[in-house]
Amino acid sequence: MVLLPTLEAAVRRLTGSGVPGAAVYTQHLTLWVGFLGAMLATSSGHHLALSTVDFLREGWPRELARSFGSAVTTLICAVLAYASFDMVLLDKGRVDTLAGGVPEWWFEVVMPIGFAVMSVRGAMKAPTRRSRIFCFVIIAAVLPFVVSRALAVKGAGFLTMPDGPTLLHGHTARFGAPAGLLLFASFLLGAPVFVVMAGFALLLFYLAATPVASVPAETFRLVVSPTLPAIPLLTVAGYVLAEGGASRRLVRAAQGWFGWMPGGLAVMAAFVCALFTTFTGASGVTILALGGIILPALISEKYPEGFSLGLVTAAGSLGLLFPPSLPVILYGVVAGVAIDHLYIGGLVPGLLMVVLVAAYGVWMGIRNKTPRQRFEAREALRALWVAKWDLGLPLLIIVAVASGFATIVESAALGAAYAIVAEIVLHRDVHPTRDLPRVLVHASTLVGSVVILLGVALGMTSYLVDAEIPTRLLTWVQAHIHSQWEFLLALNVLLLVLGSVLEIYSAIVVLAPLVAPLGAAFGVEPVHLGVVFLANLELGFLFPPMGLNLFLSASRFQKPLPLLYRKALPFLVIMAVGVLLITYVPAITTGVVSLLKPAR
Repeated sequence: MVLLPTLEAAVRRLTGSGVPGAAVYTQHLTLWVGFLGAMLATSSGHHLALSTVDFLREGWPRELARSFGSAVTTLICAVLAYASFDMVLLDKGRVDTLAGGVPEWWFEVVMPIGFAVMSVRGAMKAPTRRSRIFCFVIIAAVLPFVVSRALAVKGAGFLTMPDGPTLLHGHTARFGAPAGLLLFASFLLGAPVFVVMAGFALLLFYLAATPVASVPAETFRLVVSPTLPAIPLLTVAGYVLAEGGASRRLVRAAQGWFGWMPGGLAVMAAFVCALFTTFTGASGVTILALGGIILPALISEKYPEGFSLGLVTAAGSLGLLFPPSLPVILYGVVAGVAIDHLYIGGLVPGLLMVVLVAAYGVWMGIRNKTPRQRFEAREALRALWVAKWDLGLPLLIIVAVASGFATIVESAALGAAYAIVAEIVLHRDVHPTRDLPRVLVHASTLVGSVVILLGVALGMTSYLVDAEIPTRLLTWVQAHIHSQWEFLLALNVLLLVLGSVLEIYSAIVVLAPLVAPLGAAFGVEPVHLGVVFLANLELGFLFPPMGLNLFLSASRFQKPLPLLYRKALPFLVIMAVGVLLITYVPAITTGVVSLLKPAR
């Protein structure tokens, strides 16, 4: 996947035409990478899910909750495996081929295999012997339908699944409401988010007498998205840098350049955390990776412990608007907005958020008379030189996209190749055989959890569109909200609340398809809407009582949550000011896009 887009960009520049089929093969390979990663995520328990089951009392309450979650996971994945198998058999009879005559259905095969493996793994992870037996009984109940569907190709099918209205004699609501409540309960008890969303999609299609193969068909439709491969490529780049010594080099460089300022160490923390989050795409990784370095340094320099805790907690989410941040790509894919425009539009708003937090750090430095180190040009230049390869990654992607040299996928491939070469060959922090495979497995696990979630979310979105839910929602909103400013204010409140309880990838795939058409109806520029959307989710990480960064900091630093609520509050207010400026001064976003809009 790294090689094909890189070759495509190079060959196109040299010859004027690219490698035949390179983009299409890269898109289809992303499906394989995504499903292989999803299987790994199921095995390791890394799918996105609420962790509420851990709050239950040890013993039978926790076992019962986990057994219920395992049963739901097993059932939904087994039905998805059947539906995917049905889709593959239907597509096998077509003549769709890729460059070189490769049948497209060859790539689809990974879907029924992947869902089947996830179903079995879900059964095996059930906490008790009795619950495991029950889960395997569920698989055994679905298996005859799969066998019958395979035999039906030769006219020997013996079992068909009636549609919902026929089976239920038209009483779909009586079945749908309890089934929906059970799915929601499984979500609250820790079932993976993708399982719950897929369950709702399957349920809605089934009750509407629509083939359940519509859900995997929408998942496969992901491969036609030209920007989807950027997700695994940039994830690899971020994980490789995080595995190496990038954090140490970035901290040293920031200390060298900002240490002389009042509050210089706090400024350094804000900028380094923002930069590190752009690589990883996750504020949690930044808190866990850099918190142990930055927090002791801040306290040793006489910054109050509460301020230091709040700064590290808040700064973890500051880089989500900068390239090569993964949430930006995901929003672009889901909402249909040009990712390169989103990256350019997010530069000034992202910098504004960092500067506001850094300015508070300067004020605290002056107030507490924190020591300032003398600026030494030699050390600053040496530290910058040591970190040059780490700082070069976002610069490479920005220049490649803004200049029109490469597409976003090609830029992501260049970034992944760049990170691998930098860490293995130049810095030698990552061993090619001992470390790199492990890093790639970790990266693919994240990619799998995101791609599978995005795929089933498209299935649910497809039903919502068929049922005209967005149209009805738009009609209701237009009847009750009468101006663009009222809409943006309501959006701020909605995203702040939901951003505090939903994981960012879940929030994007669930909310973006609904918010994007509403924004268009009220005349909000798509890039501006995307930046406002992501900035609000960034703020939601700090919103009590459920903000993700608050939980992560409490866990990482062994501090009580109420303490984190208080210490993060000033940063919540400061970042809220930034979000309001980004929301109600569109020129902060759109002005930069109009100046630097990349060539098409």
